[in-house]
Amino acid sequence: ELRMVESGGGLVQPGDALRLSCVVSGFTFSSWDMSWVRQAPGKGREWVSTINWSGDTTDYADSVKGRFTISRDNAKNTLYLRMNNLKPEDTAVYYCTKTVERQLPPRGQGTQVTVSS
Repeated sequence: ELRMVESGGGLVQPGDALRLSCVVSGFTFSSWDMSWVRQAPGKGREWVSTINWSGDTTDYADSVKGRFTISRDNAKNTLYLRMNNLKPEDTAVYYCTKTVERQLPPRGQGTQVTVSS
């Protein structure tokens, strides 16, 4: 059974940092490009970042470029998202997904990130 378990979210102040993790199981993680998406209250899902299967190619939404860093550890079946200089507009539930499935409903429960002073 394919599983994705996100963690690392929380309530932080503007300018703070967080690192999200996503532990996956049930498929060969190292063979798949992976992405982070997010959904803010009352809004649709938004793509955040993508990393290729080997970790040497990344891409970011303009809204997070220069502040967020995606990475992966294929030995640990884990995807990461380092988020620096967080802004209130980053408030959302964050999900990891296979890149090819990023238009589909997320498989995991997500992790809530709230940025507020």
